[in-house]
Amino acid sequence: MNVLRIGALSVRYRPRALAAGTACALLALLVAVLALGTGDYPMSPADVLRTLTGGGTPAEEFIVQELRLPRVATALLVGAALALSGALFQSLVRNPLGSPDILGFTQGAATGALLVVVAGGSSLALAGGAVAGGLLTGVAIYALAWKHGVHGSRLVLVGIGTAAILTGVNGYLLTRAQLMDAARAVLWLTGSLDGRGWGDALPLLIALALLVPAVLIGCGPALRILEMGDDSASGLGLRPERLRLALLAAAVLLASLAAAAAGPVSFVALVAPQLARRLTRAPGPNLLAALCTGAALTVTADFAAQRIVPDHQLPVGVVTGVLGGGYLIWLLATERRAGRL
Repeated sequence: MNVLRIGALSVRYRPRALAAGTACALLALLVAVLALGTGDYPMSPADVLRTLTGGGTPAEEFIVQELRLPRVATALLVGAALALSGALFQSLVRNPLGSPDILGFTQGAATGALLVVVAGGSSLALAGGAVAGGLLTGVAIYALAWKHGVHGSRLVLVGIGTAAILTGVNGYLLTRAQLMDAARAVLWLTGSLDGRGWGDALPLLIALALLVPAVLIGCGPALRILEMGDDSASGLGLRPERLRLALLAAAVLLASLAAAAAGPVSFVALVAPQLARRLTRAPGPNLLAALCTGAALTVTADFAAQRIVPDHQLPVGVVTGVLGGGYLIWLLATERRAGRL
């Protein structure tokens, strides 16, 4: 591990982890540029970059900055938020299956959104309902899992049970919605970036701008200590339960805001942290590498979803679901062979 000194600030980093995170970030930016230049009005990467820096024609600026850039930006932000949320969950529960998809938080966000749909609310109210549903589900799961603290296995079991209950509730709510509202809700539940604007990206951008530095700088080193166990963390002067509560709150908020922006895009929160761990080959949560991996994964999946079927755009959640489902089967088989299941 190397140390980078910036004035009085010392930052420790692993060269391979830094290289892997940088490579994923560059891949995400490359795919973003390709996505901005592809469509009914094709543009070369050079034209896209020129337009982004203010040198394009009025038509090019409208197409890139008003029509395509909001969707691409939302994809990057949603992927980063889900991956960071998943990395925090997996580190806190010490389980590679720990993610908001499996632990019920995404289903809670969906329940909040569906309640708004049944009530005939607007798209803005739907996003607010998703955030409120995710946060309330987080509070409920934390309260149910509490017994002299919250521990990984208990949180996982409570989360899986909550997810099963909320899945049934969501199915019932769909039957109560009007036909057009139900169709809109089903598209949202699949996870879609179609028609996303700056209003969808801005809340997530603000949350990431506030939470990423706080988590990476303020809680990252403490999280690595927490992974060694509560006794070790307490012996080093940390308050494990207070730290766990703060990190869980950040993870639930990120997952809820991502669901509000694009619906519950499946498996990104599960897959991205594990891919980052394998790329970096480093212990610990690998938060920054996971964040970059999630952004690259989501924007690439959305780019493929728009072009994999001729003359038809798939929701991004379909692509991530297929890839993530295959990865989950492989992960379960690997864990079983290793004797951990």
